[in-house]
Amino acid sequence: MKLNWATRITILRILLIAPFVSCMLEINDPDISEPWRNGLRYLATILFLTMAISDGVDGFMARRRNQITRLGAFLDPVADKLLITSACLLLASERSHVNGFVLPPTVVVLIIGKDLFLLIGFAIVYMITSQIRIVPVFIGKTATTLQLTMVAGILVGPEVSGVVPGWIWVLKFLWWSAAGTAIWATLIYIRNGSRYIAEYEQALANKNQK
Repeated sequence: MKLNWATRITILRILLIAPFVSCMLEINDPDISEPWRNGLRYLATILFLTMAISDGVDGFMARRRNQITRLGAFLDPVADKLLITSACLLLASERSHVNGFVLPPTVVVLIIGKDLFLLIGFAIVYMITSQIRIVPVFIGKTATTLQLTMVAGILVGPEVSGVVPGWIWVLKFLWWSAAGTAIWATLIYIRNGSRYIAEYEQALANKNQK
């Protein structure tokens, strides 16, 4: 199967997660000089922004060129989840947090919990219907956008806070908004999944009665 450019960009986004994580794991290493630690954070920020921007580019290309595929539809949210999950865990950990801008564990639990619920729901729908069903909703896209913006804001926090007074309060608004929309999106996906299963079972029952 020949991959289109949208899918190639998505795969590249997944591959870039590894160097992003590697850079983040070293930004607080006491054996490395401060300029080098800052350099690693800057590199991690560039990698993250590249992945975040490519998230919109691959979707735009797929729609513009009418190249939406089942593989692309599956890989795109997987890439998002892997990136957001790794970034949240890193920014909340002692080893790889950005000094002065530690992501609260509660926010991490809520954001990652949403993805775990979706994964479980996806598996349940597949076991019952034997069909792969991925239907993004607007609030889910909004949650992802807020999460990406939140991570980027934390990564550049030390620099921006020196220019924008109260930047930490902007970040607090972002991370709690990201957590809130994650919960909202989870509830909507649960509702939609339940409806789909009910419709499938009703259609199956009607078919058996004929």
